[in-house]
Amino acid sequence: MRTKSRLGKYWLYIPLVLMAVFYLLPMYVMLVTGFKSFEEIDLKTMWVLPKGVAFINYIEAWMKLSPSLLNSFMMVIPAALISSALGSLNGFVLAKWKFRGADVVFPFILFGMFIPYQSILIPLVQFMKAMGITGLPGLALAHVIYGIPITTLTFRNYYASLPQELLEAAKMDGADMLGIYRHILLPISLPSFVVVLIWQFTSAWNDFLFAVVLTGNEEWPITVALNNMAGSQIIAWNVQMAGSLLAALPTLLVYIFLGRYFLRGLLAGSLKG
Repeated sequence: MRTKSRLGKYWLYIPLVLMAVFYLLPMYVMLVTGFKSFEEIDLKTMWVLPKGVAFINYIEAWMKLSPSLLNSFMMVIPAALISSALGSLNGFVLAKWKFRGADVVFPFILFGMFIPYQSILIPLVQFMKAMGITGLPGLALAHVIYGIPITTLTFRNYYASLPQELLEAAKMDGADMLGIYRHILLPISLPSFVVVLIWQFTSAWNDFLFAVVLTGNEEWPITVALNNMAGSQIIAWNVQMAGSLLAALPTLLVYIFLGRYFLRGLLAGSLKG
């Protein structure tokens, strides 16, 4: 029986390995092509390893993308931090500070998750121009607003899973609602903060539509700059693939080093209904 159960577990690895290989194939092509010379680029030989290692591709891609890489960090970090902080406050109020109409406000906030980017582009641009908010600040503001629904949902469900007795004990000790949030709930909210920060960082970093509409040449984030690296007649795919790796590297590093904390945050109940 034990042998059969072990064999059954091993069979489960087969589809998992196949799916992993399937999803890693584009990464393999990107890495291989990024180290090839321009003469080696061919659709028929895109799976073949390069004859030599052409680091010049990464140097050229870095020279073209480094300003936009800095722009992305300047936009993504404030957007992720602000939307996470607002989501934490919203989640606390909606979960533990019951007020009249809270059950109506919460669904309206969640409705923001289902509004497509394309449907609000024109009013978004008009609003930003009317408010005088342009460039990277406007792009960061757009991601803060669009991130509030998911961050609110995450923190609201996490705080709702905490025992009410914890708050009652704090009230008996004389703590007000702000003190309860600051001294009790905020210190134990690290799992949810990790989840929403990783989510918001990835979402804002990979955005292209808002970025291409709200920013100009000197404020392009990495996604727009990478798209504009392609020439109109001849595309240097080796440099393009090297740039793609540079653009994807921050999010890859985030998930490599913080992925286990992300899973812990999910398992802690932060996305449970």
